[in-house]
Order: sequence, then structure tokens, then C-alpha cells
Amino acid sequence: MLVLMKLSFTRVSAWAVEGGTLKLMKRSWNAFVWTGFGVSLLAFLSYYLFFIRWPATRDVPWANLLLFFVSGVFLGIGLNRAYREPRRYRGKISGAVLGALSLLVFGGFCFLNLSLAKNLPSASAGLHAGEQAPGFTLSDANSKPVALSELLRNNRAVLLVFYRGYW
Repeated sequence: MLVLMKLSFTRVSAWAVEGGTLKLMKRSWNAFVWTGFGVSLLAFLSYYLFFIRWPATRDVPWANLLLFFVSGVFLGIGLNRAYREPRRYRGKISGAVLGALSLLVFGGFCFLNLSLAKNLPSASAGLHAGEQAPGFTLSDANSKPVALSELLRNNRAVLLVFYRGYW
């Protein structure tokens, strides 16, 4: 099979000679590469916009890691198509760039959520059992301010429970 390329300013046409006949080969858009990159962005953003609400997906971001895996599968299929059949599918350069960007997004997600978010202050600097808490004011369930000093004035004791991190 002989392939001739015609370059113009607007598009690239590929002509193939098969069996003595000259045929125009239409190049297809490689949707797998773009879908993989889109799923990668979805995996990154969905954690902060959606999955952070529930402890089951916040503590261990398994849903986002699954989305990143699906993104990798799409990118792998798209890159395979682009490099195996370059005359039929587009995306050799864009696929490599989008694959590298997806890896960068995945690395940023892992750094932010699996490394940086776990760097909590040490428990030795916090309050211990029996120590007096400093005065503070917080909102209750009805968004009304409640001061610790006011609670201690009306009650003998106040129980404070602190949750450190992702519990």
C-alpha cells in the first residue's frame, strides 16, 4: 500500500493506493484520548465538589482513584490507537501531551490528598483531659452564637469533644 500525503494550510489529506485504486483516507478523531483526559479532570474535581461530603469517600478516596484508573484505561487505548494506526487516527502529539497532563493531575491529587492533608499538628500541642479550655464562641445547629463562658455560667461542666482530621 502506497500512501501519499497532501498538505494544505487547513488540513492534511491522506491518499492510499490499494489495488491500483487511489482512495482518500479519512482520519478519525481519537475520542479515547480526550475522554481519558476529561475523566482525569473529573476525578480531580469531583473529590472537592462532591465526594468530600461523606467519610467513606473522603477518608480513602477510592471513588476518585477508580476514576483515575478509568482515565488511564481510556488514555492507554487512545494512545495505542494513535501510534498503531497513525494514518487512521489522530492524536500522537496531543495524546502524549494529554497523557502527561493527566499524570500531572493524578500526581497533584495524590500529593494533596494522600500526603499534604495528613500533615496534622501534633496532639501534644493540644489540650489534655482536665485542662481548662480557652474562651471561644461557635455557632449552634440553628446558627446562633454560643459562648463557652455562657455555658459554664449556667452549667457546672461542659463536655468538649474534638475530632482530629478525618474521623
